[in-house]
Amino acid sequence: MSVNVNTVYQRVLAITNKEQRGYITPQEFNFLANQAQLDIFEQYFYDLNQFGRIPGNHSEYSDMLAILEEKISLFEKSNQAINSGTTLPAGLYRLGSVIFNGAEAESITQKDYIYISQSKLTKPTNDFPIYIRDDAGIKVYGADANGNIEQKTSGVTANYIAEPTQVSWASNANTGLYDAANSVDFPLHESEETELVIKILALSGMILKDNSLYGIASGEDTKNVQQEKS
Repeated sequence: MSVNVNTVYQRVLAITNKEQRGYITPQEFNFLANQAQLDIFEQYFYDLNQFGRIPGNHSEYSDMLAILEEKISLFEKSNQAINSGTTLPAGLYRLGSVIFNGAEAESITQKDYIYISQSKLTKPTNDFPIYIRDDAGIKVYGADANGNIEQKTSGVTANYIAEPTQVSWASNANTGLYDAANSVDFPLHESEETELVIKILALSGMILKDNSLYGIASGEDTKNVQQEKS
């Protein structure tokens, strides 16, 4: 599932040019498209938190929590090997579970580690590993053959949510026409096409200094949000 970048660009151009509001260049479009995509993607997690507190309905096609989970699932990565047991993958958006040799590691703070490591009852084992996350990545701890605490540098995997890839509308150098081979579509769920157009139009209104375009698009965006949450 994805949204064709050319379809979105042509719709944006058609609307902005309809009343001679101005022209959005491919470079401007790519910038706005990636901003709009990120806005939509990040909103998933705020909405997931909100709808998670509301009981779902009995229809599998209109339960908002299920719909959000379907959209987010496009970015889920499972059982991804962690290089040297420490280096998190590039493009990671949210870390899920960290696993060492099939056992899920518990996330702790550096402060907690000091206390946990001093007790025989709480120190990590290979069946009950722990991990600490910092700016450099993660550190996973289990036990060595003698039962002493040992940092694990192999056999570590993770489940996580990846960031959406950067969108790009490219043109043929000779003709100036759409070049599908060198373009990158929106990796979002195909149902987001209209929302992408609306958000890009709102951002376009600021570039074109067209307050009416910004107002119309923002109004449509607000209406869609209210319908989803009503």
